[in-house]
Amino acid sequence: MNQLNLGTYASNTWCPGCGDFAILNAIKAVLAELNSEGHPLEKTVLVSGIGCHAKIVDYINANSFYSIHGRVPPVAEAIKLANPEIKVICFAGDGDAYGEGIEHLIFAAKRNIDITMIIHNNRVYGLTTGQYTPTSPLGFKGRSTPEGTKELPINPLELMLASGATFLARGYTHGIELLKRLFKEAILHKGFSLVDVLQVCVTYFNMYDYYTSKVYELSGHDPQNFDAALNKIREWDYNRDAPIGLGVFYKKEMSAFEDKFLKVSGLSPQERETRIKKILEESA
Repeated sequence: MNQLNLGTYASNTWCPGCGDFAILNAIKAVLAELNSEGHPLEKTVLVSGIGCHAKIVDYINANSFYSIHGRVPPVAEAIKLANPEIKVICFAGDGDAYGEGIEHLIFAAKRNIDITMIIHNNRVYGLTTGQYTPTSPLGFKGRSTPEGTKELPINPLELMLASGATFLARGYTHGIELLKRLFKEAILHKGFSLVDVLQVCVTYFNMYDYYTSKVYELSGHDPQNFDAALNKIREWDYNRDAPIGLGVFYKKEMSAFEDKFLKVSGLSPQERETRIKKILEESA
């Protein structure tokens, strides 16, 4: 990892105890491992949105792109179509991805484009000091809902499964070894992959005790079975008394969108790259 110089001189401004640190350390370890296995870092692009999660690209010395709120998937899709050989790894928050950007996320899953979404799901808008998000529990009291929310949270993994995602997993920021395994498998998966990470916000919604008492790692589960995946995903469904499964829920092999796109265009990846460079030069 030191040889890759993955660290930067940017000052880290996350709160002490934030779950984002675990995600940062896990992805840096995975990037170093992939680089040593023949997936060079220079052929990887990180994309982030708006929120505390987005700062992660400031703390990794790699190619990166800041998108606007909720628009991580379309930016990532454009990068992937421009150069299909690049691995595109995306970071988004639960408000960012499941709120403002939910329509983009659904269509990225529907297309099965080969990008990896890592969701920092702390179930609260931390950067704007504690408003509720689509995954906040019923009754959540925050700055925008002082008397508690009156709506149930969505189940993002169920929604992504229905939308056509071909790799779905859940991790927790008190389990970095599992996080590393899930991140690596998601990145190497050919197609749309999403890892929903229970990333605790210690300042506005500290859920460490609750999660630690409820989580367990999936065992004996067949991720290629759609119905079994749906049942496991629905097992928790944000019910406070239910166990919370961690691991790979669903994995399916099928052709990715960019492969079909290249066939329709009739251009090889190299020809597409040349064409795109020419367009950019002419529009400069």
